[in-house]
Amino acid sequence: MFSDDNTLDLSKVKKMMQSKGVYKILLKRLSPNDNSKNQLYFGGSSEIFNTFHTGDVTAEQSTSSKKSKSATRFKAPLEFYWLDNDGNEYQAPNAQLIYYPQYPEIRFSGFLAGCKKRPSELMDSQKRGREEGRMLLLGLTENKAYGIIASCKTEIASELAQKTDFEASGVFEIIPLSAISSKDKLLKELLRIHKKGWIKGRRLTSDGSFVECVSNPNCGGYTLEAEFGISANGVLGPDFLGWEIKQFSVKAFEKPGSHVLTLMTPEPDGGVYTEGVLNFVKKFGYPDKNNKPDRMNFGGIYRFMKPAKSTGLKLVLSGYDFKKQKIVDAEGGLAIVNDNEEVASLWTYKKLMNHWKKKHAKAVYIPSMRRGKEYQYHYGNTVHVCEGTDFDRFLTAIQNETVYIDPAVKVEKISTPTPQIKRRNQIRVNFKDISSLYHSKKEVDLMTL
Repeated sequence: MFSDDNTLDLSKVKKMMQSKGVYKILLKRLSPNDNSKNQLYFGGSSEIFNTFHTGDVTAEQSTSSKKSKSATRFKAPLEFYWLDNDGNEYQAPNAQLIYYPQYPEIRFSGFLAGCKKRPSELMDSQKRGREEGRMLLLGLTENKAYGIIASCKTEIASELAQKTDFEASGVFEIIPLSAISSKDKLLKELLRIHKKGWIKGRRLTSDGSFVECVSNPNCGGYTLEAEFGISANGVLGPDFLGWEIKQFSVKAFEKPGSHVLTLMTPEPDGGVYTEGVLNFVKKFGYPDKNNKPDRMNFGGIYRFMKPAKSTGLKLVLSGYDFKKQKIVDAEGGLAIVNDNEEVASLWTYKKLMNHWKKKHAKAVYIPSMRRGKEYQYHYGNTVHVCEGTDFDRFLTAIQNETVYIDPAVKVEKISTPTPQIKRRNQIRVNFKDISSLYHSKKEVDLMTL
């Protein structure tokens, strides 16, 4: 954080950021409207939630009596720090991203309030907050973000003003940290793993030791994580320099298209389901179709507006304006309903956003084959590189029936005083439709690198 100080250049800022664990630096050339009064404009979609590692999303609905003033918004706190010239950190405890779906746009707010040392002059609209040529640099780590701002009078601002070849990412530009991009580093690692051939199943524990995978269904992912030096305890799954790494099993590398991917497994947070799963299954479920005694299930494939064969219930989007393609009710969401519009289960938009934002803006999907009773894995040479995703694309994929809900809820010993309940709610997509969730998808043959 500096105003007109000329002691820092881009090279020094990169070193400072990297010492903080930053894997990506974003540049925003600030406009006159980017200030503390108007908030900072971060883009026209919710994709930023997938770029920054924020806290939980919360929903708000305007209480204004004027219909024109009615608004739904979603907020997510961001652990954010301003850096001074010496690399000292000053937390802005009220920093948050706010998504306004009615526009749509995301803005950065609260980046000055409560911060002991802050760039107030360059952000105050009554002072220099509308000054042309200001540069904002944001360094991203796995759990926080760092900020540096420079006026047009600084050396680094002049240096950045001459740069026109940075990779664009929405309203941001990506400042490379090295001559080799994170994508190239990732692909070289995947090539190394492919060339290893069959790898014995194992997972890396938090203490750095390895444990064999004998029959764990998640072993393919654990083994790939271990190859990247990532422990199996990570909340967000495999991750490398900001890339989400997902493996999926295939019988042959030449035929990956028929595989079904589980995108997320959130529990409903509304509807009859939340009043008790036992009553939910009794009301909407059916006796086990394999004639297993004293058991009821709730399953089937639930695609948008199509009654499921197993129950007759259908999937809808509540609180959504289909004409404008926008969320209009903060308490709405993805719901399974019966013919009377009674909500059997509901996943609110805020809950789905919290799960979806864990999908990184950049992801690579790697096919894997398995052999042996003591699992061994071979990872394919043709990988699928996907970039750019946001929650609106997810909702569009729901409407296009490419993303669907595949629940498998069961109750055994249902007539006894101690019924056994198993919950599983999967949101899934066929691999051949994965491109619908990303702005771009490319196949890369690692052997051509």
